[in-house]
Amino acid sequence: MIKGHPKGLLAAALSNMGERFGYYIMNAVLALFLCSKFGLSEEKGTLIYSFFYAGIYVLSLVGGWIADKTQNYKGTIMAGLITMATGYAILSIPILSTQGNIVWLLPLTCFALFVIAFGNGLFKGNLQAIVGQMYDNFEAEAAKHGEEALKQAKAKRDSGFQIFYVFINIGGVLAPFIAPLLRSWWLKAHNLAYNAQLPALCHDYLDNNGLTGDQLQNLNELATQVTNGAGVAADQMGAFCANYLDVFNTGIHFSFIASVAAMLISLIIFLSTKRRFPTPGKKVETATVEYTPEERKAAAAEIRQRMYALFAVLGIVIFFWFSFHQNGASLSFFARDFVNSSVIPPEIWQAINPFFVIVLTPIIMFIFGAMARRGKVISTPKKIAIGMAIAGMAYLFLAAYSYIQGYPSATDFKELPIADREALMAGPWVLIVLYFFLTVAELFISPLGLSFVSKVAPKHLQGLCQGLWLGATAVGNLMLWVGPLMYNKIPIWQCWTVFLAVCLISMFVMLAMVKWLEKVTK
Repeated sequence: MIKGHPKGLLAAALSNMGERFGYYIMNAVLALFLCSKFGLSEEKGTLIYSFFYAGIYVLSLVGGWIADKTQNYKGTIMAGLITMATGYAILSIPILSTQGNIVWLLPLTCFALFVIAFGNGLFKGNLQAIVGQMYDNFEAEAAKHGEEALKQAKAKRDSGFQIFYVFINIGGVLAPFIAPLLRSWWLKAHNLAYNAQLPALCHDYLDNNGLTGDQLQNLNELATQVTNGAGVAADQMGAFCANYLDVFNTGIHFSFIASVAAMLISLIIFLSTKRRFPTPGKKVETATVEYTPEERKAAAAEIRQRMYALFAVLGIVIFFWFSFHQNGASLSFFARDFVNSSVIPPEIWQAINPFFVIVLTPIIMFIFGAMARRGKVISTPKKIAIGMAIAGMAYLFLAAYSYIQGYPSATDFKELPIADREALMAGPWVLIVLYFFLTVAELFISPLGLSFVSKVAPKHLQGLCQGLWLGATAVGNLMLWVGPLMYNKIPIWQCWTVFLAVCLISMFVMLAMVKWLEKVTK
């Protein structure tokens, strides 16, 4: 799969894989962790998650600007890894959240998330810019051997970014298992068992000085389950709730230590292979002095067209990420609340997406390659439009399933007696089908979008333009909180229908721009 690509591709992919492994350990549990640790509502927890997730991509603009300004891409990437390790180290400190310390503990957690986001901004876009420069150099070298060699080299760029993307997801498929395994181990060490519904009830009990009615009955039933049938006396329920929350969340804190280790491993890989990597923009900077005024004017016009095309595509992918990244927001809550998690914790379902990326990428690459050999090349803009349609199919499936099951809003569902809820819970196959469609859509949009940016970006602005791609992702992430808001307020089939509509509208807009975008990228 690597054969015929630039030599530095594997080294860059391995470095990115280590960083993504550490990141996805934290990201797989973040929204659920904020709710279980601090007793936040889904809306408030996802609001913090949205700002963090958006911050990762907004700060990529800063990281791209720093690297472009200093021309020190490699130093910026290394600084990013060290900064992220610091943020994860802060998150790994296990402190029980109480009404007395939440006023400083929650801000400290948010500060740690900001540190991680800033480090990610220094790292992510600049490593992608280096990969883009590899293919610029690869194509320039191929051009010396004739038009046919250049054509074959250009055809490698999309598949190169898909390979790069596969290595990201090797880390992503393993990472979601870390926190649940450590949490379950820590619970078992304290003679307790895992239950996804219990932390919210424990917080309600402690915050409201007790519960009544169905909620108290549900709490007693779940307390009996997690204590292996021993049960909890009424006068001991407060102590039990505080202890369960402490043990439950401490196990998750331990997983952030693995994130620190992953950052250090990624740093070692990068340091040992950085000599293989080019520096984006450096050659162009020395060549600009030779341009005539007419050449400068023509170049400026071409740059404007390229930037218009870039911003047009960015406007579309905003809505893809708004829909796709619900996997860490409303779709995670759906896995927790509506899917039977007695055997598989809800966080682990996020491993399905990167697993499908690894399995499906070679198949999709083979199909695209076979079509190219037959002269039926699908342009990158057209692939992005197809990806939006496939994302719409994912939400069409989930909306139809939820409608047939008669699911109410999540708030109403969680108030049902435990037996009634368990009778209505979906099987794991629902999430498998959902993530299959979302993953295929992702493979049509995310790695190919990175390839598109590397094609249209002016060579002296590679880092900044990759940052703009990530900035568009940030805008989509800023809207993630809308998903849990609808999820808790309206029947959830209506929530999924909104995402279906967003994907279809984006697809039609993209299709309307395809011919223009294809012309710009020639």
